[in-house]
Amino acid sequence: MGKVVAQIKVMPEGKDTDLDALEDSIEDSLSDAAELSGIKREEVAFGLVALMVNVMVEDEEGGTEDIESTFADLPEVESANTENVGRV
Repeated sequence: MGKVVAQIKVMPEGKDTDLDALEDSIEDSLSDAAELSGIKREEVAFGLVALMVNVMVEDEEGGTEDIESTFADLPEVESANTENVGRV
C-alpha cells in the first residue's frame, strides 16, 4: 500500500471560534497514524471560516474515519468531513 493525502473540512461552531486555538487542538489530536500536511482557512459565508486540514495517512479502507471522528469530537467543532483524497 501507499500513502494518501486527505483534505478534511472542519467547520467551527460559529464565527467567533478562536481558529488559532482550534488549529492547535487539531494538531495535538492527531495520532501517530496521521501526519499533518497543512491547514488552510476557507471563507464559507457570513464571517464563518472553515479549516481545510490536509493529513497524510495509509491508503487503506476507512483511513480517514477515525481522524474525522477525532476532529468532530473537539470542543468548538460543528462537523468534520473528508472533502478529497489523493495518492501521494
